[in-house]
Amino acid sequence: MAKRIIISVVVLVIFLAVIGGLFYHKLTSNIKQAYAIAHMPIPPVTVSTGTVKSLVVPQAIHVVGTLTAVQGVQISAQISGNVTAIYFHSGKSIKAGQKLVQIDNTTQLAQLKADLAAESLAHTNLIRTESLIKHRAAAQATLDANQAALLQAKALVAGDRATLSKLAITAPFTGYLGLRQVSLGQYVSPGSPIVTLNTWNPLYLNFSVPQNDLAKVHTGQTVKLQVDAYHNQVFTGKVEALSSQVDIASRNIQLQAVLANKRLLLKPGLFGRVKLLTGINTKSLVVNADAITYNTFGDYVYVIKKAVKAGKTTLTVASVLVKTGKPVGNDVEVTSGLKAGEEVVTAGQLKLRPGAVVVINNTIKP
Repeated sequence: MAKRIIISVVVLVIFLAVIGGLFYHKLTSNIKQAYAIAHMPIPPVTVSTGTVKSLVVPQAIHVVGTLTAVQGVQISAQISGNVTAIYFHSGKSIKAGQKLVQIDNTTQLAQLKADLAAESLAHTNLIRTESLIKHRAAAQATLDANQAALLQAKALVAGDRATLSKLAITAPFTGYLGLRQVSLGQYVSPGSPIVTLNTWNPLYLNFSVPQNDLAKVHTGQTVKLQVDAYHNQVFTGKVEALSSQVDIASRNIQLQAVLANKRLLLKPGLFGRVKLLTGINTKSLVVNADAITYNTFGDYVYVIKKAVKAGKTTLTVASVLVKTGKPVGNDVEVTSGLKAGEEVVTAGQLKLRPGAVVVINNTIKP
């Protein structure tokens, strides 16, 4: 019995020793592996770079503007009546004086005939009275009454003709029509819309600038307009007028520029981004816009630095907070944080951290 106990104890001790040896071996292997991983050199990150440049930048005011027609009107009826004829098509060009719509004029035509007859009679009576006056067969009062009657008859005829001209609606100027808003037989009353008419070349560009920029603006300045419909094109014009007062509610002053529109690409009502060139130039630092990393805690860029490690010169990066200004083409104005000539990362920032080793490959486009 004692032998069995001794054998069992010996077996247990041997088993525990084997288990302990395996555990110790595993533990030391893990420690060595963790140490090796911790001290493994991080591979360099491939990035592309750009240079901080010093440029003379034309100062500009960036706002939003709206295009309006130099001449634009909603053509409407002046006298009530039914539409008896339509002479235009929606969206077409039209000449000044061209007839657009005819409103029923039968009553007015009949009235004109009656008034013409009355005018003719008044004229005849006046001639007869003038002949009698020469022979002293009529009183001067009769002559005066007949002269007044003729003038009154002519006034009635002129009124009839004016009414008829208002019933025949014509284009007040040459331009482009909008969509037709009446139909044959429709009854229209004074003010009923018929069609819009606008000129397209040139166009007015209306925009406002803050009162703080009042000293920078004047007539004759160049404006550049970009609209989403033609995002790759820039339309150029000149400031023609400034408002006579600053708006009390917004504290902005309204400006009006004139833009040529020879290709008729632009239409009244379009809005777009306006760049008003003030004519003032300043020397500024600019950097490629892709170099800026925007963050709620501040905008920053990665600047390339040289470091010596193990006797070898390597390239690392440092995170530098910057303050940005206005866009300059594909670049951004930098007002603080950088110096002219510094090299900054323009692509590959997502893999970087301060002090990371980098390799420059400028075939990578930002």
